[in-house]
Amino acid sequence: MSMVGGRRSLVIPGEIIVEGNFRAGLNTYLENGKIYSTVMGLAEIRGRVVSVIPIKSYYIPKVGDIVIGIVTDNSPTYWQVDINSPYMAILQVSDALPRPIDPAKENIRKYFDVGDALLAEIALFDKLRSPLLKANGRGQGKLKGGILVEVSPAKVPRLIGKRGSMINMLKKELGCQIIVGQNGRVWINSVNEKLIDLAVKAVKIVDEEAQTRGLTERVKKFILKGKEKIDLESA
Repeated sequence: MSMVGGRRSLVIPGEIIVEGNFRAGLNTYLENGKIYSTVMGLAEIRGRVVSVIPIKSYYIPKVGDIVIGIVTDNSPTYWQVDINSPYMAILQVSDALPRPIDPAKENIRKYFDVGDALLAEIALFDKLRSPLLKANGRGQGKLKGGILVEVSPAKVPRLIGKRGSMINMLKKELGCQIIVGQNGRVWINSVNEKLIDLAVKAVKIVDEEAQTRGLTERVKKFILKGKEKIDLESA
């Protein structure tokens, strides 16, 4: 086994991290017995798994991903959508509404306007043109009310947790609606503004301390303590 710079080292995309009997983990790939980094970050080995913690990450669209976008512009037949990526996405009217409309007779801004947040799916992307979205599936479309929080897209798997352990705990303990987009945007809604604020803080802890062991239990304790404070203030 060999590893550049020791057990945890700064690596760049395409750099060999390790050779030998290891498995490729987060942000790495295996080729001809060598594991390479796909991002700039800190390489580390846990057991036989090699991973890279990104120093800074950005979202690259992948077909099938569920994302949270923000409408930035529109034409008579489509909306332009910011998906927190170097690539600006396009949502066509035919992929957004449950029924056909005549853009010549209807102003599409009554469905989605500039500044609106929406839940959509990456329908098509080949890096040669803007990603195409669809937002007419179950639960998709405009997100009304609530607030948006941005986290590193690389931390999204930790925010969801194994088999949904982290996100399910957050929803259960906070009683909030929480939707996590693969593009690093999180939508939080509740009738209780103090619970929304607590949820935002909990999400930020996960984002900042994603590599910490026992994080789910620590975040749970943080939430329970926060809820006790809210209850005391309300009494």
